[in-house]
Amino acid sequence: MLTSLIWSSPLLSQPRRTVPKSNKDNLDFVKSYKPRNSKVKHLRILLHGPVGAGKSSFINSVDSVLQGRVTGRVPTDATSEKSFTEQYKTYKIHKDQENFYSVIFNDIMGLETSPDDGVHVEDLKLALRGHVRDGYQFNPKRQMQTGDPSYNPSPTLDDKVHVLVSVIPADKVTLLSDEVWKKMREVRLAARDMGIPQVAILTKVEKACAEVKEDINNVYKSRYLKEQVDMFSELLGLPLNCIFLVRNYETKNSMNDSISALILCALRHMIDYGKDYLKDL
Repeated sequence: MLTSLIWSSPLLSQPRRTVPKSNKDNLDFVKSYKPRNSKVKHLRILLHGPVGAGKSSFINSVDSVLQGRVTGRVPTDATSEKSFTEQYKTYKIHKDQENFYSVIFNDIMGLETSPDDGVHVEDLKLALRGHVRDGYQFNPKRQMQTGDPSYNPSPTLDDKVHVLVSVIPADKVTLLSDEVWKKMREVRLAARDMGIPQVAILTKVEKACAEVKEDINNVYKSRYLKEQVDMFSELLGLPLNCIFLVRNYETKNSMNDSISALILCALRHMIDYGKDYLKDL
């Protein structure tokens, strides 16, 4: 007896999200953005996620897009299984010789399975509230104390986080431990209680899907990546419209309009959510 096999294309007939073909509008938007809240000089975006997710690389990628050339200001490491970032660092991006963009990023130690490794969840919560000063050396075995020299007892609105971004590698969604998901969920709920808007990015899409590695423009047509986004949404509880797919410039030596479009699309939504948060305050 013959059995008919139904072949399913790895690509959707229509992209799940439309990315602008031209980067000009989003680039102009980022260049012109300034917080309208008089108590804030910069929109502060905090990135968190497991070790090796691409948090530092995303900051470098944003810097690259805004500078128009591939940069590497934020230290990264391609081989370590432990977090390469050990300090709480704030990164501003130069607009010209004297001025900076009005968006700043905070990089943080990665989350790990063991309770004695990676960033302490309570330190992440303190960072959200603005209690962690730039340069703080994370200690996975001991959360920050109020008497620590890097503890900010009276954070201003400018010190606090205005947007929380969860960063997950698209090729590792199903491989992350329950402990890491639990930590990320705990941070998400803490941010919710503070009213902080949340966005997520799935990085390393080219490693997760062969069709995307061949052509980055397939990123929102990939069935596999759609499945990973759906799973991520279910595990962390973030709405689908808050989850973005990006490819960082970590393996590239030259700029690519399609890669930049994904980064700018995600960045613009982060700024939009942050604008609404500051406006409501």
